[in-house]
Amino acid sequence: FHKLGAKVYVNPDGLEWKRDKWNFILKKFFKVCEKQMAKHADLLICDSLNIEKYIKEEYKKYKPNTTFIAYGSECGKANTVNKLVNWCTQKNIKRNGYYLIVGRFVPENNYETMIKEFIKSNTKKDLVIITNVEKNKFYEELKEKTNFDKDKRIKFVGTVYDKELLTQIRTNAYAYIHGHEVGGTNPSLLEALSTTKLNLLLDVGFNTEVAKAGAIYWNKEEQNLKNVINKIEKITKQEKEKYGNLSKERIKEEYNWNKIVTNYEEIF
Repeated sequence: FHKLGAKVYVNPDGLEWKRDKWNFILKKFFKVCEKQMAKHADLLICDSLNIEKYIKEEYKKYKPNTTFIAYGSECGKANTVNKLVNWCTQKNIKRNGYYLIVGRFVPENNYETMIKEFIKSNTKKDLVIITNVEKNKFYEELKEKTNFDKDKRIKFVGTVYDKELLTQIRTNAYAYIHGHEVGGTNPSLLEALSTTKLNLLLDVGFNTEVAKAGAIYWNKEEQNLKNVINKIEKITKQEKEKYGNLSKERIKEEYNWNKIVTNYEEIF
């Protein structure tokens, strides 16, 4: 590209070499790719401040040229709840009677910790997990480690690609639990903050920079998430509204598509 006189702009996304789904050789390969990207790209457009900080520190000898432009989301409600009513009936789920997890079914999203801690909690609500577990070895490993199949509250409900339905599922969840750890700014987190009033996020820089005071944080220490769940079972309606308003404000102010598109246009 450089020989053709072109400029190369790259969005590095997350830390691919840290993902547990890859073996040692692939992790090494992705790390080499990351190094070459930092060395040769004319500009690295990071959608996470923590990713930008990491690149500047990790590859400072190459003096990488970086900037930050967030990923975006929309604050809005679906027009109808008819789909939700049918879906809840089909899955035997009550509106506002479930905790929600949405995301790719991979180890680095901390499903094991979230499920183990939820099982230990006192809540009588369900844990609804929207993900694809078909032909997935990790599913069987997780079953063996957590015995989630013996807890009727744990419900793997498959995937949902209907945007309106997914928005309603998020809006009517009691709380959303987010365990993503290595992916930069995660789209499912932005969607949760723009729709679900109460969000429980793994306490890592990628998540705290996005939600700030608009979420409750947990860590991977034993009993921690369990205690958070037990505590928010008693949360007042006013407190819940406060978190919901703060999270939506974050999306409207910093993660709205108009702002992001304008930032890209300015750079181009």
